[in-house]
Amino acid sequence: MHDPEQPREACGVFAVWAPGEPVSSLTYHGLYALQHRGQESAGMAVADGRSVLVYKDMGLVSEVFDEPTLTTLQGHAAIGHTRYSTTGASSWDNAQPSFRMTASGGSLAVAHNGNLTNVVDLASATGRSPEASDTDLIADLLAAHPGTLPAAIEAVAPLLEGAFSLVLLDESTVYGVRDRHGVRPLAIGRLADRGWVLASETVALDIVGATFVREVEPGEIVAVDPSGIRSTRYAAPSPNLCVFEHVYLARADSRVGGRSVHQVRRALGAALAREEPADADLVIPVPDTAVTAAAGYAEASGIPFGEGLMKNRYVGRTFIQPTQTMRQLGIRLKLNPLREAIRGRRLVVVDDSIVRGNTTKAIVRLLRDAGATEVHVRITSPPVRWPCFYGIDMPTRQELVAGDREVKEVQDLIEADSLGYLSLDALVAASRQDTPAAGGPGLCTACFTGNYPIPIGPVARRSGTAAPEPLFEVAR
Repeated sequence: MHDPEQPREACGVFAVWAPGEPVSSLTYHGLYALQHRGQESAGMAVADGRSVLVYKDMGLVSEVFDEPTLTTLQGHAAIGHTRYSTTGASSWDNAQPSFRMTASGGSLAVAHNGNLTNVVDLASATGRSPEASDTDLIADLLAAHPGTLPAAIEAVAPLLEGAFSLVLLDESTVYGVRDRHGVRPLAIGRLADRGWVLASETVALDIVGATFVREVEPGEIVAVDPSGIRSTRYAAPSPNLCVFEHVYLARADSRVGGRSVHQVRRALGAALAREEPADADLVIPVPDTAVTAAAGYAEASGIPFGEGLMKNRYVGRTFIQPTQTMRQLGIRLKLNPLREAIRGRRLVVVDDSIVRGNTTKAIVRLLRDAGATEVHVRITSPPVRWPCFYGIDMPTRQELVAGDREVKEVQDLIEADSLGYLSLDALVAASRQDTPAAGGPGLCTACFTGNYPIPIGPVARRSGTAAPEPLFEVAR
């Protein structure tokens, strides 16, 4: 069951070049590790030196692929994708990878993580509707180029504005491309002496037995073929890694921006305890992403850590709630309180963010009904006041509970005894990148500040967060 309170990532991408290895099986397991980044559709493209075969469908990775299907997908290289739509409708047509025949007579497949901000201009250049997915626009531009795919990538990448981590495939070669701001992550791994892997998160490298080498740098193109791995710089880096990767989006067992996500979240919780202390008996997380942060809060505050909410991990992601009664009970399908643990206690409830506020309010009520005497909500990020245009599905500013409300107003709305957010300075300090080669510690914090590092031009109304025109003046 999708929780509209939580931001949703655009997708996860995976690529492997490994002659002699079961590349479709490796891709399947890599996508399985990235399932948290998108649950609407999944697909892969496999190359055998002569052709590129694409298979994709709606559903989870385990629903789209089975053993007979993987057996038919034979080759030496593959790319894969698991999608949540922030642009383009949630339909089979927009499932990825996107496939095209090129002007030079070859084949290409491309998968994309992120959001482009100049889709109107790109749509005009390709003759497509701005309603098309970003990936289709990119594929059209690449396919129309008269030269080789490497030449096409070098020509097209500078035309793309916004956030994009791409994996691409032709008959012989795997490519990875990252926008010059490095908003979305893309890691490189080595399969011993057997090949190379690219993935949105290092956890996917771990799953397939690859060793992390480095991240694709902002503004870089990498290519893998029988000659090995090679790099081309198409733009000067201006790093602005999305800070929400550390707060919520990435798995805790990944490394992003040179930092362990687990360690960053623990540091966020500890900083939150120092900035927003509470007089309480028990610290509990909202599972699952806030568990590590809650442990950090408990350790720094000296308040015992415990479980107070149990998560049902088997709730369907598209559960239908046909009546008002079922809508009101929806939160109980996902979270159930441990009454014996929380009855009569003052609670600190740690979560990573508040978007619309509805789910947080429901959780507070749930805990009170279960016997909690006080509920103090603590959030490991600042108030989310601005929508994201770079690949996270966040609502318009009017729908954000903190869009035009002060902290006390949000506290009253969610019916908490107190509400505390982590400061932006503490968030940035804990999330700062340790990758000098990437050009420094730049982080995108636009959803908290309204300071958008990449210009936001007119964009078409699509199924994501974008509005016909920006509803605000872009801060500089």
